[in-house]
Amino acid sequence: MGLRNATWTNNTRLRTLITDALFLLPAFVVFAVFFAYPVISSFYFSLTKWDGINPELKFIGLANFQKLMGDRHFWTALRNTFRYAILVTVIQNVLGLILALAVTSKVYRGFRVLFLVPPLLSSIAIGSIWSYMYAPNGAVNSLLTLAGLEGLAQDWLGNPRLALYSLVVANIWKWTGMAMIIYLAGIQAIPKTIHEAASIDGVDVWQRFRHVTFPLIAPAFTINVVLSMIGSLKVFDIIYIMTQGGPGRATESITTYIFSRAFEANKFGYGTAIAVVMFAIILALSLIQLHFLTRREVRA
Repeated sequence: MGLRNATWTNNTRLRTLITDALFLLPAFVVFAVFFAYPVISSFYFSLTKWDGINPELKFIGLANFQKLMGDRHFWTALRNTFRYAILVTVIQNVLGLILALAVTSKVYRGFRVLFLVPPLLSSIAIGSIWSYMYAPNGAVNSLLTLAGLEGLAQDWLGNPRLALYSLVVANIWKWTGMAMIIYLAGIQAIPKTIHEAASIDGVDVWQRFRHVTFPLIAPAFTINVVLSMIGSLKVFDIIYIMTQGGPGRATESITTYIFSRAFEANKFGYGTAIAVVMFAIILALSLIQLHFLTRREVRA
């Protein structure tokens, strides 16, 4: 009897394992075809000289990476990307947190839906809208003129000193609502009794935010910072739609430079090498951020 039960148990476990494997198989195939294979093949293509069309590849080892170290356009794109990412991450999280705190009150609760509209719009629509607004005769300059500030009117996307910051504003406008929602979820998860106890103890609003609210929304802060940093480092759509990396190379990012090298200059191997470097940078920064931010969660 004991042997029969053990056999039946083993057969049941085997059937369960096979069933689980069959359910996981479609997801595994999709992951392998659309993620694992492209990532692994990219490391190989980065070691070749290939135009992306000819089936013949020439293996050149680390030559693409050696060339990359002396490519001044790459370093310009890298500098622009970091500047863009830092500005977007800081401003987007500050505004998202402020909006989340504001819409928790009954007075502004109805405005939550308005901040969800920009994230739902496509990047093509966002780029087209803001390109029109930034045009010399667009909405931004028209509003400045109506306000008597015509001296501040600019060619916002045509001025190399202002173009990158103009793109930052457009990106923040699109994604701040999403950051607000994540912060709002963290704030609403805080038990009301904690705030009530702080109020009874005479803690003012600022001290309550600093010592109660902000430490308790540490997980939401971690998610927002990591997501906004990763999204900013790999930004492509808004930049390509609005400026295509111009004027000159004032708004050239790593992704737009990859696109120009791989698909416009037909240097697919070199473009893939840049993508591999970008992957390594994003991975390293993400791990560093997660390390320090999760430690802060534990301390909080």
